[in-house]
Amino acid sequence: MSSTRKLWIALAVLLVVSFSVLLWVGGEIHREMPPVPEQVVSHSGQVVFTRADIETGRQVWQSIGGHQLGSIWGHGSYVAPDWTADWLHREAVDVLDQWSRRDHASPSFAALDPATRAALSVRLQQEMRPNTYDAASGNVSISDDRAIAIANVSAHYQSLFSNDPATATLRENYAMKNNTVPDAEHRRAMTAFYWWSAWSAVTQRPGKAITYTNNWPHEPLVGNTPPSNLFMWSVFSVLFLIAGIALLGWHYAVTHSRGEPPLTLPASDPLASVVVTPSMKATAKYFWIVMALFLVQILLGAITAHYQVEGQQAYGFALADYLPYSLTRTWHTQLAVLWIATAWLGMGLYIGPAISGHEPKFQALGVHVLWLCLIIIVVGSFVGQWFAVMQKLGLAHNFWWGHQGWEYVDMGRFWQWFLFLGLGIWLTLVGRCLVPAIRKGGESKSITTLLFLSTIAIGLFYGAGLMWGEHTHLSMVEYWRWWVVHLWVEGFFEVFATAVIAFLFTKLGLIRVSTGTLATLFATIVFMAGGVLGTLHHLYFTGTPVAVIALGASFSALEVVPLAYVGFEAWHTFKLGHATPWMQRYKWPILFFVAVAFWNLVGAGLFGFLINPPLPLYYMQGLNLTPLHGHTALFGVYGMLGIGLMLFCLRGLKPAAIWPDAPLRTAFWALNIGLVAMALLTLLPIGILQLNAAINTGYWYARSADFMQQPLIEMLVWMRVPGDTIFSVGALSLAWFVARLWIAPYKSVATVEAAPEGARETLV
Repeated sequence: MSSTRKLWIALAVLLVVSFSVLLWVGGEIHREMPPVPEQVVSHSGQVVFTRADIETGRQVWQSIGGHQLGSIWGHGSYVAPDWTADWLHREAVDVLDQWSRRDHASPSFAALDPATRAALSVRLQQEMRPNTYDAASGNVSISDDRAIAIANVSAHYQSLFSNDPATATLRENYAMKNNTVPDAEHRRAMTAFYWWSAWSAVTQRPGKAITYTNNWPHEPLVGNTPPSNLFMWSVFSVLFLIAGIALLGWHYAVTHSRGEPPLTLPASDPLASVVVTPSMKATAKYFWIVMALFLVQILLGAITAHYQVEGQQAYGFALADYLPYSLTRTWHTQLAVLWIATAWLGMGLYIGPAISGHEPKFQALGVHVLWLCLIIIVVGSFVGQWFAVMQKLGLAHNFWWGHQGWEYVDMGRFWQWFLFLGLGIWLTLVGRCLVPAIRKGGESKSITTLLFLSTIAIGLFYGAGLMWGEHTHLSMVEYWRWWVVHLWVEGFFEVFATAVIAFLFTKLGLIRVSTGTLATLFATIVFMAGGVLGTLHHLYFTGTPVAVIALGASFSALEVVPLAYVGFEAWHTFKLGHATPWMQRYKWPILFFVAVAFWNLVGAGLFGFLINPPLPLYYMQGLNLTPLHGHTALFGVYGMLGIGLMLFCLRGLKPAAIWPDAPLRTAFWALNIGLVAMALLTLLPIGILQLNAAINTGYWYARSADFMQQPLIEMLVWMRVPGDTIFSVGALSLAWFVARLWIAPYKSVATVEAAPEGARETLV
C-alpha cells in the first residue's frame, strides 16, 4: 500500500472518530445542561421570575447586540462587564449586607471584622450553592433574602439599561447608549435572563460539588474556586503538547533526512502562460470588495476601541446615539470574517478553471451572481442589525432579520440562510471545475481531491450555524456556534489554504508533486487531530459536563503541535522565494505566507496556548488576553493568508503589470508592525493586569468599571493609537496597490502573449 493511500485512510478514520466523539459530547451537553425553571419561587410564595421571563429576556439581550455588549459566561465583548459575574457578585453582596444589618447591626458586610465576614461567607455558600431545582414541578425555590437581593439587583439593571441619570456615569463607562432598552417590561425580563446565567454559575450540579459552569467565574464569596479537574487536565495538556511536538520533530527529522535527487527548477514561470478565462477575470471584483471591507473594518475597529475611553462619544460627538458600541463591534467582528472569507472564496473561483483548464458553461455568470449575493448579504445584514440594536425592529422579527446576538454569527437567520445558499453556489462553481481535473488523474490528483473536499466542507459546515432556533438552550447554541467559529473558520478554511499553497508550489516547480502530496495530507491529519475535538476548549464553562474539560484540554494542546511544523517550513518557504530569478514575481505573496507562519507560532500557538488549558482559561476567559489571541490569530494567520492568496490571484489577473515594491513593502511591514504594537502595548499588558485582579479579588472586579477606568488602563488603551495608525497605513497602502493595478498599472515592455486556441496551458 502506497504512503499516499495510507495517509488517506488515516485521515478518513481520524475524521470519523473525531466527529463521532464531538457529536457524542453534544448529546452529553444536552443531557446535563443547566435547566431553565418554569418558575422561581421564594419561600414565602412570591413568584420572582417565570420561564417566559427568562426566554423573553434572552431575546431582548440578543436584540441589543448580545455578546457585543458585555459577555455571558465569559463569551462576548470586553468593555461592559460580564453580566453573569457582575450579577452574581451584586446578589451575593446584597445578601451579605442584609445579614450584616439584621444580625450584626453593621451598615454593610465590608464593615465587619474578618472573622465575622468569613463566617457569613460560609453561610452564603450554604445559601446559594445547593441545587433547589425540582424536576417534577420545574421550579426553583429561593430564600426570601435572595428574593430581596434579586429585586435590588434587578432594579439596578433596569436603571442601567434605561436613561436614568443615577446610572449615567456607569453607562458611559460601559460604552452603553442611553435607553439601550427603552421598554420597561423588556428591561425587567432581561434581568431574569441575567439572573438565570448567574444561577447556573453558582448552583451545584445534582450530586456533585461543582456548579453547572464548573465553578466559573472566580468568586470566593460564594465558593467559586477552580475545581481539581482543572488542575489535573491542565497538567495533562502540557504533557500532550510536549509529546506531540517531540513526535512531530522526530517525524520531520526522519522525512527530511531522506535523500532525494536535486530538484531542477523551471527556467521560466510555469504559471505565466496560463490563459485567464472570463470567470477568472470576473474574480477581480471579489478582491476589490475584500479591500473595501478591510478598510471599513479598520475604521469600525478604531471607533470601537475609542469607545473604551470616551464611552458614548468620539472626540466630543455623541456617536453612540447613531452607532452604539454594540453595533460598531458587531460590524467590526463580522467584517473580519467576511473580508477574509471573500478573499478565500475569490481564490477558489480563480484557481478552479486554472487547475483543470475547463471553463464550464455560464461559469462567469455564476461568479457575477455570487458576488452580487455577497453584496446583498453584507448590506442587508448590516441594516437589519442597526434596526435591531436601535430597538426599531421588535422581538418578533429580530431573530430572522436583525441581530442574533452571538459573536461572529450575529446576522439574522434569513441572512444566514442566504449566506449558506451563497456558499452552496460557490461550492458548485468551484466543484464543477475541480471534478474534471480529478477525473483526469495524474500526479496532482490527491492534492486536487483534498482541495475539492475542503471546498465541500467550507460550503456545508457553515450549516452548523443553522442548528439552533430562537429558543434553543444557551449551552447548545454555544456548542453549535463554535462549530462555525472554530471548525469552519479555523479548520476547513485552513485545510483549503494548505492544499492551495501546496498546489501552487508544485506547479511552480518549487517542490515535487509527490513531496507536496505527502506533506499536505500529513499536515491535514495533524491539523484535524487536534482541531476537531479542540473545539471543546471553547466550552469549558458553558454549562457543559466535565468530559468537555478532559477532551478539550487534551486535544486543544495538540492544536499547537502542527504550528511547530509550520515553523519548520517557514524558512524553507522563504528560501523558495529566492530559488530562481523569476520567483521575484511572487515575492510578496510568499512573504505574506511567511508572515502567516510567524503569526501561527505567536498568535495561534503562543497566545493561543496561553489561554487554552482549563486552569489559565478559568481566570482569563473574557479578559484582554482573549482578544490578544483573537487579533493575532484571526488577522495574523487568516487575514495574512487571505492577502497572500489574493496577491497570487492578482499576479495572474495582471500578468504584464510591474509590481512596485514600495506600496507592498509598506503594506507588509506596517501591517505586521502595527499588529505587534497593538498586541504588546495594549492587549497584553491590560490582560496581565486583569488576570492579576481576577486571581486576587475575583473575576467580576477584573471586568468592573472601577478597574477598567483606572488611569493606567486608560493610558494603555490610548497606547493602541500608534499601532493602529501604523496598521492603517499598511491597509491603505495595500488598497492603493490593488486599485492602481486597474487604474494606472506599470506595464512591462515584454508582455505575455495569449496562448493560441486549443493550446491553453493548465495546471494539471
